[in-house]
Amino acid sequence: MTYTAKRYDFQDKSRGYGQLAADLKALLAGESDLIANAANTAALLFDALPAINWAGFYFLRGEELVVGPFQGKPACVRIALGRGVCGTAAAQRATILVPDVHEFPGHIACDSASRSEIVVPLIGARLLGVLDIDSPEPARFDDEDARGLSQLAALFLAASAVRDFA
Repeated sequence: MTYTAKRYDFQDKSRGYGQLAADLKALLAGESDLIANAANTAALLFDALPAINWAGFYFLRGEELVVGPFQGKPACVRIALGRGVCGTAAAQRATILVPDVHEFPGHIACDSASRSEIVVPLIGARLLGVLDIDSPEPARFDDEDARGLSQLAALFLAASAVRDFA
């Protein structure tokens, strides 16, 4: 599949995420490799979403999350379940929106420029990991972003052969 970069209009977030979902589905069509799909998903999100400085995945290994494919500055490699925004979202199996990361207890600062964050757990038959997006803008993410990113995470899981990844 050849992907042509384009600009998305997120002034209407619902429409922007709808367009992004259609493009992600096409980008992942016919490919089931988890790492390849995570790499392309992270690249698409980093290119498409406005005002973000990190987009990527952490995958569950035992009792910790280990960094997977991402776009942005180098990241923390391992995060314990229940620690930081990613570990908390994984442990709670719930999407977490953080308007100001400096006010989140136990926040792990991989990039000091990050001010807000959203983390979506990747749940199939089991918890696979999380999709993590950071922004240098305070309060960058809202409930509409949570819905849109949850839909994109579901498309990623549906396309990827998660049963073969341990």
